[in-house]
Amino acid sequence: MTISCDVAILGGGTGGYVAAIRAAQLGKSVVVIEMDKMGGTCLHRGCIPSKSLLRSAEVYAEIIESESYGIETSGVQLVFPKVQKRKEAVVEQLHQGVQYLMRKNKIQVIKGKGRVTGPSIFSPRSGAVAVELEDGEMETVLSNHLIIATGSRPRVLPGLEPDGKVILSSDEALTLDELPSSIIIVGGGVIGVEWASMLVDFGVQVTVVEAASQLLPQEDEEVAKELQRLLKKRGVKVLTETTVDAATCKVTDDGISIDARKGEQTQSLSAEKLLVSVGRVANIENIGLENTDIRFDKGIIAVNASMQTAEPHIYAIGDCIGGLQLAHAASHEGIMAVNHLAGEKLHPYQTHLVPRCVYTRPEVASVGHTEKEAKALGHDVVTGKFPFSAIGKAIVYGQKDGFVKVVADRSSGDILGVQMIGPHVTDLIGEAALAQLLDATPWEVGEAIHAHPTLSEIIGEAMLAVDGRSIGI
Repeated sequence: MTISCDVAILGGGTGGYVAAIRAAQLGKSVVVIEMDKMGGTCLHRGCIPSKSLLRSAEVYAEIIESESYGIETSGVQLVFPKVQKRKEAVVEQLHQGVQYLMRKNKIQVIKGKGRVTGPSIFSPRSGAVAVELEDGEMETVLSNHLIIATGSRPRVLPGLEPDGKVILSSDEALTLDELPSSIIIVGGGVIGVEWASMLVDFGVQVTVVEAASQLLPQEDEEVAKELQRLLKKRGVKVLTETTVDAATCKVTDDGISIDARKGEQTQSLSAEKLLVSVGRVANIENIGLENTDIRFDKGIIAVNASMQTAEPHIYAIGDCIGGLQLAHAASHEGIMAVNHLAGEKLHPYQTHLVPRCVYTRPEVASVGHTEKEAKALGHDVVTGKFPFSAIGKAIVYGQKDGFVKVVADRSSGDILGVQMIGPHVTDLIGEAALAQLLDATPWEVGEAIHAHPTLSEIIGEAMLAVDGRSIGI
């Protein structure tokens, strides 16, 4: 069977389905090819299920600590199967929502494994995709434009391949039937620290091993230092500038042991389980790229500023092109690709203006350049910093750890970056992202009236601090 359409999308994750909706809005006929469930990794194995677990962990921790709010509790019990049941309910509700959006926008979804076939005697166009359906039957989708949005999967360390029982990736960790008593997390990036924060709140003994000199190696040094301090305060053991030796890994009936090395020093670590969290790998194998002129290097697809590959009719977005590997980045890239193929006006895509969020307790969020990056780019840097301990609502909430830091150019006054660690900063970062998009100065944001008492006051105070004009300290 052959299906023709204006736009075919290979992959129904966040980037893929958002691109599909945008194309439908522009009057295009759209077919999405997805081998699993609509919503992809973000909805089923990443953002949403992990944040659901993090929320349960946060609520549990608040109940345990409720005496400080004048509330005495007894008989508090964590029932992890119910935590997992709630997570599945959240995921399913959102999955149904995505399916509804496909129906609403008259987008055809084909469940199967797609493979780009490239130009053929049947279609001189570059958007031909052969689809193997679940029952083994084949369909061919012919399109004027093709968008590749195949996402990514957890990176595997040789010698520490996940077995789903003792050695886990984030995929297997999300489906645990019960909590381990202890865990070693290899990798202190975003996923690693989120799992560390969640599991220690659930009462698990956590050790994080990170090869870099700080947790969250891509983030501001002061923010990383503060997060490490607060995780340690809650009981997480953090080993930086440390690597694990896979050759020493031993799995027993009691769990796992492995050697960790820092310089010339070696120590043996043991736990019930080990979580490997060392980044993600683009899904570009077995999708037919060899049948095209698409260029790819170091495991990612090469695209231009409009998300076009070397084949003008084929675009690629999301994790399969590397970059930030964030769901909201993939969505934006999908919209850009569709706008370009439809002849719509494009705005320059500046990846450093994409907000980055970490859902630990407390949260971390940033946009733009760190102080170190800004200096490396040649800017004459001036910073402003304000603590949550001077914000009334943070004290009311009992969450006064952390701060907001603003990085600006001394001569031009431009905001170069904003970094945050503290309560609900993943919600607050939107104001900073808008300020940078509009080329606002710290003075302009500081002059905006922020309601009191709110957590957002800290943004105004930090902006005013750039010129030494903050009021609260």
